[in-house]
Amino acid sequence: MLSHFRSYVLPTTLVLTSLSSVAQAHEYKAGSLTITRPWVRATPGGAQVGGGYLTITNTGSMPDRLLGGALSGAARGEVHVTSNEGGISRMRPVEGGIEIKPGETVRLAPGGYHLMFLGLKHSLINGERVAGTLQFEKGGSVPVEFEVQAVGAKAPADHMNKH
Repeated sequence: MLSHFRSYVLPTTLVLTSLSSVAQAHEYKAGSLTITRPWVRATPGGAQVGGGYLTITNTGSMPDRLLGGALSGAARGEVHVTSNEGGISRMRPVEGGIEIKPGETVRLAPGGYHLMFLGLKHSLINGERVAGTLQFEKGGSVPVEFEVQAVGAKAPADHMNKH
């Protein structure tokens, strides 16, 4: 009976280790900041702008600010916000970036705060990963990898449930 039990322990351990590695691949640290699941939407051919999204948690005792970012193949990255005025959605740059207060989690998502990558030199293709950086006032420059999701994605796909 014990040898039968052992045959199940190893595969389960391997699966848990693999899932843990996937989760860690989407999390980055910068001092007291934790950045999770950076992603961008795929872009149609010829598009010169793309949106970037992620979640930032500040576990420290001092605030920090997300000032901007960069994406491989883009001329620049700015912090933007989408607002709805009179039934019309408008995007505008956020002067001074986004403050992340101690103990706070800030989510950049479609329809709200996001990174706007301008001057794209090539399309962002669903399923690819693109190197980038995030720029923080205190945390400095943090290298990250953005996962490219479908054109109309509202959130990153949960790859841990895919087989």
